Amino acid sequence: MEIKELQKIMQDSGVAGAGGAGFPTYAKLTDKADTILMNCAECEPLLKLHRQLLEKHAYEIMKTFNLVAETVGASEAIIGIKKSYVQTVKALQQHIEEFPRIRIHLLEEVYPMGDEVVLIYEATGRVVRPGGLPIEQGVIVFNVETIYNVYRALEKQMPVTDKYVSVVAEVSRPVTVRVPIGCTLDEVVEQAGEITTKDAVYFVGGPMMGRIGSGSDPVTKTTNAILVLPKDHLIVMKKQRTSSTDLKRAASICCQCNTCTDLCPRNNLGHPIDPARFMRAAANGDFRDLNPYLDSHFCSSCGVCEMYACPQSLAPRTLLADMKGGLRKAGIRPAQGVQPVPVQQSREYRKVPEERLMARLGLTKYDKDAPMDETLVAVPKVKILLSQHIGAPAQAIVKAGDEVTRGQMIAKPADGLSVGIHASICGKVTEVTDRYIIIAAK
Repeated sequence: MEIKELQKIMQDSGVAGAGGAGFPTYAKLTDKADTILMNCAECEPLLKLHRQLLEKHAYEIMKTFNLVAETVGASEAIIGIKKSYVQTVKALQQHIEEFPRIRIHLLEEVYPMGDEVVLIYEATGRVVRPGGLPIEQGVIVFNVETIYNVYRALEKQMPVTDKYVSVVAEVSRPVTVRVPIGCTLDEVVEQAGEITTKDAVYFVGGPMMGRIGSGSDPVTKTTNAILVLPKDHLIVMKKQRTSSTDLKRAASICCQCNTCTDLCPRNNLGHPIDPARFMRAAANGDFRDLNPYLDSHFCSSCGVCEMYACPQSLAPRTLLADMKGGLRKAGIRPAQGVQPVPVQQSREYRKVPEERLMARLGLTKYDKDAPMDETLVAVPKVKILLSQHIGAPAQAIVKAGDEVTRGQMIAKPADGLSVGIHASICGKVTEVTDRYIIIAAK
């Protein structure tokens, strides 16, 4: 298959990164890659979706992964997977001999192993430069569910219409379910039985990088997990703090221990992100050296500094994210051509064990099985956002009153970086705006 042919199938089928920011997958394809890498590291604690999907559909995903490698001309296809995912590794090993180009790389149970820059270094020994893209090192990284969506687009001509979501924590029956894109978070959580806490809060995504969501929020192509937590849980309370309060706390109690920088995964790969210097400068309003502020561009927002490292429970990640957003809004772009310093041996002793991280965050009791149920959940209506990916929102091509079928394109890719959007249920279009399309089931 030609690269352009595969790109068109991906774009028209609405395939975007299913695990992170939703980067349109077709735009990653290039013949400049000598290595492609599949990420099965479940970056965040409690998430189980990718290992489950890869175990159940190992052959289909490996076959598609191999096809992508052949299409771009990559000499090696690596599946990065944590060694603790024993059953999934066994499922892969049953088929590995059929795909000589593919190798399995076993990973440690540390956080944030699923960060693509960390994963690339662990699997290949290559360091992506600060602010750089993996392709600069000849690598393309794909998510497990993304490759499965490519398989469905190629083999079944089925575009992206549904999403696998894990529901865990304060529920009677933790589960991973398959739901139509555009259904509500409440409808997803209902599949996990009773909520076992009062005044529950939905934490969407992982506990380290997730956000507080509303029950009426629609599921998108990047919704991976919903943690149902008590409103007084440590993670929820940290997320509800204000940046102004965080800054005042930093000014009054930061003890300059440097632990946030010592344990920073990007700093330990030689990137010039230094949370301790930033906190010192920001807390004291010190602008004599602008580098601590400008280097916030290189923060991955993994949260190690804020959620694990700091003994004072300060918020370097949140304040760095505010600074990064402010710089972007002001039109200040990251410095180009910044090169990492050599990776130090001490990095090996500064990794964050996931088991210890869960204990620190009060999550250990929630680390339970969440069996996968692939039966598509039926819902009465969906609200499908036109912007579920990085780039330009898709452009609606239906109007109120139109009858649509599941899998029908309802919004075409816009000019530039964009992918199509498809109906996730059969029914009638009841509302179309420049932000979303609502479909009521028949």
